[in-house]
Amino acid sequence: MKTRALLALQKTFKPSGQLFYGWYIVASAGGLQMLASLLWMQSYGAYVVLLQQEFGWSKTIVAGAFALTRIESGILGPLQGWLVDRFGPRMILRIGVVCFGIGFICFSQVQSLWSFYASFALIALGSSLGGFATVMVAIVNWFRQHRSKAVAFSQIGYALGGMAVPLVVLALEAFGWRATALYSGILVMLLGLPMAQAVRHRPQTYGEVPDGALLGTTPDAQAEQPLDLTAKQAMATSAFWLISFGHAAALLTVSAVMVHLVPHLTEGLGFSLSQAALVITLVTGCQLVGQLGGGVLGDRLDKRLLCIICMIAHTVGLLILAYADSTLEVVVFAVFHGLAWGVRGPLMVALRADYFGAASFGTIMGFSSLIVMLGMSLGPIVAGLFADYYGDYQVGLMVLAIAAFLGSFCFLAAKRPVPLTSA
Repeated sequence: MKTRALLALQKTFKPSGQLFYGWYIVASAGGLQMLASLLWMQSYGAYVVLLQQEFGWSKTIVAGAFALTRIESGILGPLQGWLVDRFGPRMILRIGVVCFGIGFICFSQVQSLWSFYASFALIALGSSLGGFATVMVAIVNWFRQHRSKAVAFSQIGYALGGMAVPLVVLALEAFGWRATALYSGILVMLLGLPMAQAVRHRPQTYGEVPDGALLGTTPDAQAEQPLDLTAKQAMATSAFWLISFGHAAALLTVSAVMVHLVPHLTEGLGFSLSQAALVITLVTGCQLVGQLGGGVLGDRLDKRLLCIICMIAHTVGLLILAYADSTLEVVVFAVFHGLAWGVRGPLMVALRADYFGAASFGTIMGFSSLIVMLGMSLGPIVAGLFADYYGDYQVGLMVLAIAAFLGSFCFLAAKRPVPLTSA
């Protein structure tokens, strides 16, 4: 045990006692994801309520804006992945942060439906280039044996952003949605650009190796790694498609909850906007706990098995929410959904990196996003259409629960591919 602990410290700190730089990248990635989560992804439901009050738009229309931004991000994915692999994440992050901030400033001036959709398209472009997919390329390259933990720790920022959503709600209630959006855009650029500057692409460029071990000190760990696959080789495997469709099924539920949970709680269950924000905080608090657990478990247990358990938990949580008529049932949903989301999140990155390697990870993730975005974009639309037709969210939530359950079979069938030696 003592030897194992010393080896873990060796991989975290350099011989001089300095912290391995990869962890600074993890911290910066977490900060960037916190901005996206706090100011947009997790706060959008609160904006939905105020936009409907001011403009009278239907649930389907406001959900459609979110869905279109996810479609945009998915279509952008292959090009974004190639650009990150080619030019490195730092440059792409800078461009993304600026677009993200300007998009919020434009959103604060919205007067019509077309300008609303246009501003959200710019926000989506910025959050995609300056967010999750880009920073994951750096983390996958800087970590190998501690990859699940590194991804999980970086995603803590996303969970913390969700937990801080009540602060955005307070700002919305005190200053209005326009002023909140304006200052959000300014905050994104003031904080996001310095964090983007700290991100580096590959450790070898800076005299480092993955996990911080000295070059040549971990030959066994190096030998255990599969050959890095190109995007073409990865897409020739069934695992690529199965993981992508399973991920899409998971995000079908996540995106629907992001957009419609606050309206469902306020309109269907009589919660106030502030009470609904507290439920969001509980969901993301459980997500935070799940991320920490998922990061540790993912480096020790079968990632596929953990993903299957998470999909079943998503299913159970949505079914409870569909029939909820008390605060206790909403709390139980929040715990199931938040823990499942948190544990599964880092595994989506780590599982792909384990199967396909790090050399072309950005491009592989980019092509995978073409499928994943189907879930992210269809979830809010499905829930919105059923709510507009039936007058509540119950049927839509049941349909999404079934989809999540079916997604578990994708992970069950996603076996590790045999490394290929030629394109």
